[in-house]
Amino acid sequence: MAPDQRNYYYLLEAERTGLHKPVLAALYQAHSSPPLKDGETGLGVVPANRVMREQLDTFPEQVQYAANAIRSLADNLIAQGWTSEDLWNAQQGRYADKFLQRIAEGYNPPASEPMTARLEPTNFDTLRQAYLVDLETDFAASALPQNLGYLDRALLTLAERIPTYYTGLAHQRDAVLEAVRIWRQLDTRSSAIGSLIPTANLPTTLTDESQLDIPLKQFVQRVSINYSGSPYQREGLLRLAQLWRQLETREEAIASLETNTSPAENLSIIDPALIAFIQRIPEYYKGEGNQRNALTEGFRLWRQLDSRATALSTLGINPELLTSSTTNPTTLANLAAQLDRELLSFVRRLPGAYQETDLQREALIRLVQIWRNLPTRNQAIQTLIEDRKRLDQSGRNTIDVAPRPEPIVIPKRPARWTPNNIQLSLSIIPNGSFTWAEATYGGTRMPRSQATVDAMIRIATMAQQARDRIGRPFIVTSWYRPPAINRSVGGAINSRHIVGDAIDFIVEGLTGNQLYWSLDPWWPGGLGRYIKFPNLCHIDSRNYRARWRN
Repeated sequence: MAPDQRNYYYLLEAERTGLHKPVLAALYQAHSSPPLKDGETGLGVVPANRVMREQLDTFPEQVQYAANAIRSLADNLIAQGWTSEDLWNAQQGRYADKFLQRIAEGYNPPASEPMTARLEPTNFDTLRQAYLVDLETDFAASALPQNLGYLDRALLTLAERIPTYYTGLAHQRDAVLEAVRIWRQLDTRSSAIGSLIPTANLPTTLTDESQLDIPLKQFVQRVSINYSGSPYQREGLLRLAQLWRQLETREEAIASLETNTSPAENLSIIDPALIAFIQRIPEYYKGEGNQRNALTEGFRLWRQLDSRATALSTLGINPELLTSSTTNPTTLANLAAQLDRELLSFVRRLPGAYQETDLQREALIRLVQIWRNLPTRNQAIQTLIEDRKRLDQSGRNTIDVAPRPEPIVIPKRPARWTPNNIQLSLSIIPNGSFTWAEATYGGTRMPRSQATVDAMIRIATMAQQARDRIGRPFIVTSWYRPPAINRSVGGAINSRHIVGDAIDFIVEGLTGNQLYWSLDPWWPGGLGRYIKFPNLCHIDSRNYRARWRN
């Protein structure tokens, strides 16, 4: 396994058990045993009680049972009178050396824990050093401060204010529920739910999770009173902060709490509801006065125009004609129809144009407020929060599901492709099979020079002939690679991928050899196949024949 793959399992089990993840990485480095059937080495976990060798013979199982053993060890030490300071160094944000020493001594679980395995002893200095190295790696990635003495107070401040800001959004419910699970040392979401609602009142399937909202808020209200500083309580609150703020890592949550302990939500949480509302407008628009006013005001604020009259003029409507009492009714009806067309055209462009700026968001909130005849902005936001709840709870085929996004109108194919007019969804050559999305790795490797564009067109033209000859789709694995990316993936210095006129591909059901033998007699450029990757084939459009097998 690669280090990142092992780290995934450390994170998974640390989140389940409320452990500090680096300790699992340290056990792997310190023990490097026992040897496992999947070719890995373990974390020093061996059979005990009712845990058999067969349950410990893969790397994921070793990590799982190591996490269980450390959690059990911590519980037993707390029962013996260990304090939070004995277990955790709050200033440095890590396990205390006293606890690491105890882990290094190994752990033989009591018979009362039949499903906990034994942790073998190891060298304390090796374990501690490996723990600090992994901790430093995590800290460096998030630029955490050296002194984390603020953290406990920040976590409690956040938790104390949660009930005020809790609105029952799905991510909020998940955040508090995870805190309950880790705090109470439970392994599954369902067991956490069961701890909140008496079993007699709990249906087999909880279809309406809003039933959890009251007990969840009650749990958070008691957090400060019951907090003893134990590591699993702290990890529960950190998980709460991470999921509440929808952050990627535990370390990002720690960094965010240094300067902000408020659980107030960013207004971006209503963005899916805003876009869903906008997408439904063409369906429900009837040309009524408040609807037209809502769209006009939304347009004005979006475009930062100073008045309604300026907005109408920008839309191509003479505002004086609309307000004139002497205008012919037919003329007024025609102007209104024209205005409606322009407003709906504006609305249809909004989902693709929305950049999540405060100005744009406020324009859409105001549009919703007028459309729904609401007196205040806050009321409009509240209705959008309710919309968001329905979106979160909706199934794929329910009436509340978000509308399907409408594709943006694609410009016509240019007479000549250049670095500035590439359209990812279009084929490179007219009526061809290969798109710019394939050639540019989904738009992440865009060519900067005309020479590269021309090279990509050249190989697309030749590859189309090969594809037609084979008679089956080519699944492109690599095309254009800028020099830096080519180096990072181990490409040759003189790789044709840098030029843009090389393609690595596979064809379902065919081997690289089959493709090679079919193309070899007539392919005029480079043609390669690979011993290590037997299904992969390489073609390029160099101006001479080259053949190889790597």
